[in-house]
Amino acid sequence: MSLMRPVLNRWLRMTERPHLERGKSVPRLRASFERKARFFFFAPRGTRQRRDVLDGVPVLLVNEDLPGPLILYFHGGAYVMGSADTHRAMVAWLSRAARCPACLVDYRLAPDHPFPAALEDALTAYRAVMAHPAGVVLGGDSAGGGLALALLGEILRQGLPQPLGSFALSPLTDMTFSGDSVTRNAQSDVVLPASRTHETAMHYLPENMDRRDPRVSPLWAAFAGAGPVWLSAGDREFLLDDTRRMAARLRERGVTVQEDIARDLPHVWPIFHNILPEARITLRRIARWINSLSQTAADS
Repeated sequence: MSLMRPVLNRWLRMTERPHLERGKSVPRLRASFERKARFFFFAPRGTRQRRDVLDGVPVLLVNEDLPGPLILYFHGGAYVMGSADTHRAMVAWLSRAARCPACLVDYRLAPDHPFPAALEDALTAYRAVMAHPAGVVLGGDSAGGGLALALLGEILRQGLPQPLGSFALSPLTDMTFSGDSVTRNAQSDVVLPASRTHETAMHYLPENMDRRDPRVSPLWAAFAGAGPVWLSAGDREFLLDDTRRMAARLRERGVTVQEDIARDLPHVWPIFHNILPEARITLRRIARWINSLSQTAADS
């Protein structure tokens, strides 16, 4: 365990969790996330980026000249906040480690644009890049991790060309919030307040929508025939069982799963790559996993 891990956990519990518990204004939460990302998260020196639009969906392209598979990434933020800008530093770090280009999708956010807007944008972006010559790897964190997995389910359902693989960091996979860890880890989670789960669903889901619909809760999607999936979560997160149950369900469908349950690390810890050694270790592991996917594709 690094010396920074307990320091970061304490700081998050004292600052970020109370902020998320108290914050009621979505515009203010968005602005706060953007400010903190500019202040705390820095991309590697030499990172190249440019903005583009894929069939009407805004994206941020990172290191697009690199030769590996394209990482199509969906940011977290409970479907109401976050952007390509808040996550570009982490994805740029992963891009450099894996020697792969990346495309961060600025999908439409709730409550202004509830479901199915985010999934529609994800599908549009995927259709625009699915013929990438080196292949595509889906990725995301938190709500964006759930979106990446919901997108994978839709790709399979619609019979589209598959990505090489998919990874999700601390994903939200169950909009019913029925995992035991939602109550078991409600106090130990240093970032997310479990008390706000109802609001997350209320903002994102249309009234009377079935919360088990696989397009919003990929835990119940049909994944038979899917490519390899990497899942990670911290053992003290209240979303821990979203990862554990997702991994079990994927394995039941014959999917190869890499499941990384980390001890005493916060929600989406790789985003703290500038200060947390464990974050960099995890990003390097994902980079090697991505490289193994492209090597397997080349050998087949």
